Amino acid sequence: MKMIRFGFVLTAVAFFTACNDSSSTTAQDKSGSDSATIIEQAIDIKADTATLKSVVAYSSDTIHKKPIVLIVPEWWGLTDYVKTRAKQLAELGYLAIGVDMYGDGKIAADPAAAQAYATPFYANPAMAEKRLEAALAVAKQYSFADTANTAAIGYCFGGSMVLNGAKLGLAVKGVVSFHGGLAGGVVPQKGKTTAQVLLCHGEDDKFVSKQDVETFKKQMDSVGAPFTFKSYPGATHAFTNPEATEIGKKFNLPIAYNAVADSASWQDMRTFFGAIFNGK
Repeated sequence: MKMIRFGFVLTAVAFFTACNDSSSTTAQDKSGSDSATIIEQAIDIKADTATLKSVVAYSSDTIHKKPIVLIVPEWWGLTDYVKTRAKQLAELGYLAIGVDMYGDGKIAADPAAAQAYATPFYANPAMAEKRLEAALAVAKQYSFADTANTAAIGYCFGGSMVLNGAKLGLAVKGVVSFHGGLAGGVVPQKGKTTAQVLLCHGEDDKFVSKQDVETFKKQMDSVGAPFTFKSYPGATHAFTNPEATEIGKKFNLPIAYNAVADSASWQDMRTFFGAIFNGK
């Protein structure tokens, strides 16, 4: 198993339509005032034969260019957890898109359904990479998007997908995997795997073996692919999700939330973004 009103309307974007479902909350902008508002909107992204029922979040302070961050969910699908992460990234000054990787807004009710939804993407990693490319193209249409500074992050299944995307040459500056699977997948290629990689791993993750970790490191080193590996003591699979402990008990899965590791990995991500986005 690999786990888990400000209306702004884009014009003449062929591959997606903005939905009317939007909300806003107040947040501090970079100057420390309470004048900025977080805009959250549902968007449809067309990718191959699928309609990705995704979500975009950004601050109403659109004077400053905003680096783009794509978010790929756990294998459950685009849940409220990912939408919360999109809002948090928007509060930090990013243009965040939570990507409905499965399409049609599918949410898995149990591990069996989640595995059925996720399996095709492990069998065909290029499909995920193409859907991320479609989401990135949509994000770049926003007038305030900093198109030169882009990244993708993912959780569990999503972590595996952004890692595979980086290995396949996804055109982003960096990717961050939170408790993503490392076994199998795509082998990095010299000259093609160029995105910076931050891998945030729980030391007690029962789904990622030590051999998986060592193989990943050796493969990346063998082609000179840039990566940083962070390991958090006592953290299991899905350690960033506050609902992980309850879900683990419900489905008898060895997963649990770890507040310390969650906070540390989020800060590691922020530091990583600061470096790859030239301090933005």
